[in-house]
Amino acid sequence: MDKTNSQRSMLATILLAGSFFGIIADAAAQQEKQLEEVVVSASRSEQKRFDAPASIDAIQVDPLRAASPLVNLSELLGTAPGIQIRERQNYAQDLQLSVRGFGTRSTFGVRGVRILIDGIPATMPDGQGQAATATLTSARRIEILRGPVAQLYGNAAGGVLQVFTADPPLAPQAPYASASVGAGSDGQRQLGFTLAGGGETLGGLLDVSRYETDGYRDHSAAERTQVNAKVLWKPSASTTVTGIVNLFDLPLAQDPLGLTRAQFEQNPRQVAPVALTFDTRKTVDQQQAGLVLEHKFDRSNTLNARLYAGTREVFQTLSFSGAAANSSGGVVDLDNHYRGAGISWTHATQAGGMPLNWTVGMEADDLDQTRRGFINNNGTPGELRRDERANANNVDFFGQVDWTFAPQWKATAGARTSRVRFSVDDRYVTAASPNDSGSVEYRNTSPVLGLVWYANDNLNLYGNIGRGFETPTLAESAYRSGGTGPNLSLQPSKSRQGEIGMKWRSGTQSADLAIFTARSRDEIVPRATENGRSIFQNADRVERRGIEASWRNNLGSFSTQLAYTLLDARFKQSFSNANGVVAAGNRLPGAPIHSLFTQLEYRPAEGLTTALEMRLESKTYVDDLNSEAEPGYAVFNLRAAQEFRAGATRWTLFGRIDNVFDRDYAGSVIVNDGNRRFYEPAPGRRFFIGLRASI
Repeated sequence: MDKTNSQRSMLATILLAGSFFGIIADAAAQQEKQLEEVVVSASRSEQKRFDAPASIDAIQVDPLRAASPLVNLSELLGTAPGIQIRERQNYAQDLQLSVRGFGTRSTFGVRGVRILIDGIPATMPDGQGQAATATLTSARRIEILRGPVAQLYGNAAGGVLQVFTADPPLAPQAPYASASVGAGSDGQRQLGFTLAGGGETLGGLLDVSRYETDGYRDHSAAERTQVNAKVLWKPSASTTVTGIVNLFDLPLAQDPLGLTRAQFEQNPRQVAPVALTFDTRKTVDQQQAGLVLEHKFDRSNTLNARLYAGTREVFQTLSFSGAAANSSGGVVDLDNHYRGAGISWTHATQAGGMPLNWTVGMEADDLDQTRRGFINNNGTPGELRRDERANANNVDFFGQVDWTFAPQWKATAGARTSRVRFSVDDRYVTAASPNDSGSVEYRNTSPVLGLVWYANDNLNLYGNIGRGFETPTLAESAYRSGGTGPNLSLQPSKSRQGEIGMKWRSGTQSADLAIFTARSRDEIVPRATENGRSIFQNADRVERRGIEASWRNNLGSFSTQLAYTLLDARFKQSFSNANGVVAAGNRLPGAPIHSLFTQLEYRPAEGLTTALEMRLESKTYVDDLNSEAEPGYAVFNLRAAQEFRAGATRWTLFGRIDNVFDRDYAGSVIVNDGNRRFYEPAPGRRFFIGLRASI
């Protein structure tokens, strides 16, 4: 973990990556072009990723061939630049997900990045999302949209992540069934199956997966079950109706908490003692159902609509008792009921003899939340300390137009107007905890302008500018400093963003490059933690600048991928919090300057795939004061998969070794932790082996 070893590892990694590229690039021009990837996020209609006038990546997922457990999104998104997704080895807190530095402040859940699964939001109206609910064992494609165009999705300052799962097969497509089993280090156990089939107009799919782990660290065991069910109905060639049901059951997720720097260096597998004292853990039970409609009136007009509803129940014990009369308690009991609807109309026409497409629509979402808090009697709920009914809802209208005004030029313009409203009804009123009821409303309009030049068949250049906003969540606006009432003065963060980019392809090679900048006002940052209540404030002038680069090549038995991000994210104006003065020029915590992922895949024989993966990150500051930093690291992984047939059954046997050189490093950091337990250790050398079958 010392600086010299870290620098040597980074240098060795860069040299190794360079040698890979030299081997592959010499003969790349002799190969055939790769299959085009399709995306929908940039313009809400299907198009080739290469032609999309925005920074967007599409990750294709083949659950049968994937040499990975398919438990966390972090397993799949390393090949996309600009996105940082950290698997925390803590299933009580979900993944850490940020895009271009937006979302780094989150200590649990996802902020600043909008998540959708099969068109249904996994982000609530207040801006808090959950990444773990995506069922990867039935996923087929993951899209990551970054930059100004993402503002057209509303309350998401940094980007949009969409997961698309498999559709049921309709005749003449054959029905199929698959099953998987896997096991690995730290008591990992995985089981799953998929059944899918249908007739000419009606089909169904059922995917069930279960994962258990004893945990790398003490007090970090978890188990969860996920169900993804889809029904596809095509009453006519022009109409498609999709019904979706998702179940997410997390009956056990122990929380080992973070470690101080001294604890981390002494023994990364240990647990913070208070975690054992108060039996910190979480349970989650979520059910969600939705309908998605697509109807094509003719070749020029398409209607899309969605309707969904769900519940999410959360029980969590925290690392303190919360017995003070004005505390919110050390046990959290949340009951969420949410629903929403959306509709959009896309029209294809011409202007000046050139193609012009436009989309208009509206979306409305609503969340009712019951939050109760109890004293934590060493893991057992005690007396009531909090009882609130809260509501968050939004109504948004949006429009987007794309006009190919010349043979090689296309212009894009769009806008989204949003109205977001929070209200809190406090039902626990005492002399020490006065009435916290209140409400607040936010309004914003986010315009976006873009231009793309299709220079030739192999080169596109584009640029986008836009404005976005991000509201505080219900939890972040719940309390104010020095009092118990809601923090109604907390403002949404607003940003001005711009990017210029290039997409190039030649033979089997492709490369993307984007340069971006974003300037935010009223950034939402922590101020203090008082009696178990986290209090937030606004900080002016935060700037994010950077470069994203990716390169891919497929040459015979070899294929190579690289994804690099340079992110310079800083506070440009000083401000104060409970721990001191945050100086202008300090770096945004949780955002490393350099991130690099490389992969060399080798297919020595039919059905056999091997690969070497490398992930590198420079040091990452852990708080706004920049008082400490997680050291940089480079980690190598190996994986292999063998496909074979036995009669009508296709089999894949796979295995992987993560952290081959057994490095000690922090897989994630808990930014601005009030107890200075910033570090969440990553596992050492780890093994996983699995077997999948499909018929």
